[in-house]
Amino acid sequence: MAWKGMGGMPTRSSEGQRVRGSCGNGERGGAGLLGGGGRRPQQTVATPSGRVAPRRPPTTIRRKISSHKYTSIHVSTIFCAPSPLSGICNGDPHRSRRRRSPCAVPRCNLSDDGRRRNSTPAPAHDIASCLVTSGVKNFSLPASKSFKPTLDSSLRYLRFDVPSVGKPTAIVLPASQRELQCAVLCARSSSLAIRVRSGGHSYEGLSYTSENHVPFVVIDLASLNRVRVDPASATVWAESGATLGQLYHAVGQSSRTLAFPGGTCSTIGLGGFVSGGGFGLLSRKFGLAVDNVLDATLIDASGRALTRATMDADVFWAIRGGGGGSWGVVYSWKLRLVPVPGTITMFDIDRRGPADLIAGLIHKWQHVGPHLPDEFYISTRIYFKPKPTNGGNLTMSFTGQVLGPKHLVLSVLSKTYPELRLAESELSEVSWVESAAKFAGLYSVADLTSRQIGVGEYAKRKSDYVQAPISAPDTAKVARYLTTAPTEGSIQLNPYGAAMARVGSSETPFPHRAGFLYSVQYAIDWRASENGRSGGYMGWLRSFYEFMAPFVSKNPRGAYVNYVDLDLGTNNWTTATGGPLSATSVSHAASWGQRYFLHNFDRLVRAKSKIDPGNVFNNAQSIPPLH
Repeated sequence: MAWKGMGGMPTRSSEGQRVRGSCGNGERGGAGLLGGGGRRPQQTVATPSGRVAPRRPPTTIRRKISSHKYTSIHVSTIFCAPSPLSGICNGDPHRSRRRRSPCAVPRCNLSDDGRRRNSTPAPAHDIASCLVTSGVKNFSLPASKSFKPTLDSSLRYLRFDVPSVGKPTAIVLPASQRELQCAVLCARSSSLAIRVRSGGHSYEGLSYTSENHVPFVVIDLASLNRVRVDPASATVWAESGATLGQLYHAVGQSSRTLAFPGGTCSTIGLGGFVSGGGFGLLSRKFGLAVDNVLDATLIDASGRALTRATMDADVFWAIRGGGGGSWGVVYSWKLRLVPVPGTITMFDIDRRGPADLIAGLIHKWQHVGPHLPDEFYISTRIYFKPKPTNGGNLTMSFTGQVLGPKHLVLSVLSKTYPELRLAESELSEVSWVESAAKFAGLYSVADLTSRQIGVGEYAKRKSDYVQAPISAPDTAKVARYLTTAPTEGSIQLNPYGAAMARVGSSETPFPHRAGFLYSVQYAIDWRASENGRSGGYMGWLRSFYEFMAPFVSKNPRGAYVNYVDLDLGTNNWTTATGGPLSATSVSHAASWGQRYFLHNFDRLVRAKSKIDPGNVFNNAQSIPPLH
């Protein structure tokens, strides 16, 4: 067995080249800022470049889409003096309409309650005229040269970038809360289904595709990426289009001893990540992302901006882990930041050897990872390749983050996991934000602000939960099965327990709390040149998933909604509003909804029926309203 230190875990580009900093371990998701007037304590505003920015007039910039493509995009970047983030001064659309200020954006045709005023409706699919009339100028249509590069900019899963997959009627990039409200209303008046994209990491492309070729518009939140940190209160308001990396960078710039419990992939959009629960390296100490949501601004189907104080309690509960795409568009989130030491310990190492030897490490990890002190996080990922290329060997990677010094790590793991043979030279003491950059496979903290536009991969993912350790003989069978893979892939085991398990299973829609040892993520990857064999590759992954059935949770077999998997079933909508709804729509959706949400599915249906009874916000696995 070879013992080798390893840095970040990059994945392959469409041509099979390793891409530093791209995401292969997936804390995925699908799509919400509110300001207050008056005097405020000194705070930090982070723009995509990481600079503190004054108000700027609209400009046209050259945005890099890939290594060889550029597109000109009109961007209105506005920082209102009275408001932390909103393009509407003081975060109050009614107030901004009464007193127009230099930072106010053009008003769309809304009444005071956010509903569209009586007017002549736009012709079907004529969204462009509606957007222009409403003052929304940053959008792209299929005839435009910028359309394909804009669509591809956050298209992370390339198996959906084929002619047979329908393309949107338009892509809208709102630059403010008001423009986001207008985009929603224009889509509705144009009879288009709505897809919301914050980072583009949906494993099934739900943020930029539709079922049955239903015409749709993509509302891309990439320009809504402002983050404002208030170190004094240890809180942050962040727009849903901000990436985890942009959030981490802003927090790290404000304080060395504050952090946010998110995932390792820096380009995931905050909106989708939080909407699905949001598991990460600090979750065993501080809970999931949704356990640290204090407030949010939700744009509903009528264009109203609702906060925790004005939305139904069931709805505020639902948006914190009930999955994206069902409730409206979360424009922004108010998040609790958590205290961390100024210096923490991290490691990212691998161990390589025959399947039976790796099986021993996997079996022991089950009895260690989920049971370590709250300050410890150690996940593992087992990489496999076709036997002719690796001789039947497997590589087992360990990602570790400990809120303490090196000597604590060595002291604890030498007793609980001596088989790992962890050496002091494999440990690094860094700040939390430095660890975030390293785990993302980046060269520096500054790189956290990069959206890595145009980086994608060919892949299929599935998920499971384990409630009891798999026996040593069965773990060996699992490891041997991996050596039969026809292409490259991995399985990742994320430890649960600790603080996560002390939160009730119904406090948020995310139910996998006490009694769940760890989650499993299955992954298969291939190159563009192998697309003709992709069906066989995905077939092998599905067969392996069935092989794992005796060892994972049952009745129902659980799954993580941020690792969305259409193999579990689909709504099969045929209209923009997800029709036709029937008396069986809810029972049909329960076949996968209960696997994601267990006993919380029924409350999610009630919340959907309250906030969006017309099913304006829908996708292939969205929550349907009661008929």
